[in-house]
Amino acid sequence: MATQLQSYDPSDQTLLGSVTLPSQEQITTQVASAHKAQSLWKQLSLEKRLEAIQKAYAAAEPEMERLAELLSREMGKDIRRATGEVHSTIYGGPYIAQEALQALQPVQRGRSTSQYTPFGVVAVISPWNYPLAMANNLIIPALMAGNTVLWKPSEETPLIAQEFFERIAPHFPMDVLQIIHGNGEQGRMLVESAVQLIAFTGSQQTGKDIMQRAAKDLKRLVMELGGNDPMIVMPDADLQAAARFAVGSSFENTGQMCISTERIYVEETVADTFEQLVVTHAANCRVGAWNLTGVNIGPVANRKQHAKVQAHIQDAVMKGATLLLGSEVQEPPFIHPTVIAGMQPDMLIEKEETFGPVICMSRYSDLDQAIERANDSSYGLGAVVFGNQGADQVAERLEAGMVGINQSVGGEGDSPWVGAKQSGFGFHGSVDGHRQFAQVKVVSR
Repeated sequence: MATQLQSYDPSDQTLLGSVTLPSQEQITTQVASAHKAQSLWKQLSLEKRLEAIQKAYAAAEPEMERLAELLSREMGKDIRRATGEVHSTIYGGPYIAQEALQALQPVQRGRSTSQYTPFGVVAVISPWNYPLAMANNLIIPALMAGNTVLWKPSEETPLIAQEFFERIAPHFPMDVLQIIHGNGEQGRMLVESAVQLIAFTGSQQTGKDIMQRAAKDLKRLVMELGGNDPMIVMPDADLQAAARFAVGSSFENTGQMCISTERIYVEETVADTFEQLVVTHAANCRVGAWNLTGVNIGPVANRKQHAKVQAHIQDAVMKGATLLLGSEVQEPPFIHPTVIAGMQPDMLIEKEETFGPVICMSRYSDLDQAIERANDSSYGLGAVVFGNQGADQVAERLEAGMVGINQSVGGEGDSPWVGAKQSGFGFHGSVDGHRQFAQVKVVSR
């Protein structure tokens, strides 16, 4: 009898539905069919692949409202954010494909031509916090490069993945895009199968496990492994703008975002004012289920994550931090807006990724020491500095793949999404990012 993976509404634990988990034999069969399909898919021109993607995503447009509601119910984010994610996925897919078409064109260098050829079969393993958008960023360049894709969505959000898959997959040749549901067991089977590239977004721990399992066959990897993003507030910063940003960044998607601001270092002469502004803005946020009007913070996606966030809050208070807003004990599934002052280096909340609606602040008198603490992390996805005089120099010293000066991280236009240190292994987005889904072949005449 087939094993079922059940999915629940995190706000009230209502059963939403279930999907079937594949066996080892079924996964092996799917990988084999992906290889067979790839032999034909790779023969299509880039323009034909783009055309197939455009048709597939256009077919999903009439279902956007239904997809957004399902995404909200299953993951917990409010309907406005879910609608935004669905729209950016469906309208953004063809845009990413068009970028990839340009990136994957042959490059002539004298008598040599650099060609971008497919690896074969790509395993895309995507997270639950942005179940469509994050997957989209990996699936599209993989397909455009002539690979076939086996998509394993998170076990926390299987229904929205299945619904989206059913909208677009029939518009590709058979088995070019397939879905494999499951937890870590199915993920390990997929990683150890006959795939040539693994594109993963998730935790450092899982990323290291994937790397170990992929090492046997030297499989290619593209991985984004989360963040513990710092923010430095300088004495000449626009404190209102900095406080608004801190609250928005820390609470966006209930704080369940890889580029959420998790550690704030504020210069001591402006700390009182900044902390008061943060508390004022944070207190205006409304907590509730996806379908309530005006909700800013939804439920934490699952009980395990809720327990982790609460443990980080309690550890900080036990080690001397002060709660300016919120409480140590909060009943699942919600974490109400929480603001903590007096963060110290020995606290879990400074050392680890919290992934919840929590703002943590620490005062500094020496800018060099603040930068040192900001960089004292295995993570290096994003970092932000608010200030004027000397802000550019601070940004240059921050060890992160993406740095924002008086704004969020993430570049404009065709910029890469890239992490430094243990936040990234390879990257996606941009010309260079799209090319990581292809094998470079140099032909000389």
